[in-house]
Amino acid sequence: QLQLVESGGGLVQPGGSLRLSCAASGFTLNYYAIGWFRQAPGKEREGVSCITRGGNTNYADSVKGRFTITRDNAKNTVYLQMNSLKPEDTAVYYCASRPNYCSASMEYNVWGQGTQVTVSS
Repeated sequence: QLQLVESGGGLVQPGGSLRLSCAASGFTLNYYAIGWFRQAPGKEREGVSCITRGGNTNYADSVKGRFTITRDNAKNTVYLQMNSLKPEDTAVYYCASRPNYCSASMEYNVWGQGTQVTVSS
């Protein structure tokens, strides 16, 4: 089975930081784009960030300047560094993969189980 496993979520105070990890098993990430998505109670799933096979990155306006996506192909892992966290960042965060390029969420083939991020004092 092809799998993605997220880790690094938890409870953090407003203004704090977390680093989420997305680790692949059963395949290598070298040829894939990886997207981060989130869903909060009462809200639609939204795209947060993505990174292409070639390292090009995209960010939602709501997180631009605060979040950074990176990839380490040697470790078969993609990271999402989240700084200056706000209560509205509270959500379940998912990573997903598809070949080569970023796209809409429906085009991603493999999804992780999600990790909870809660921003509260």
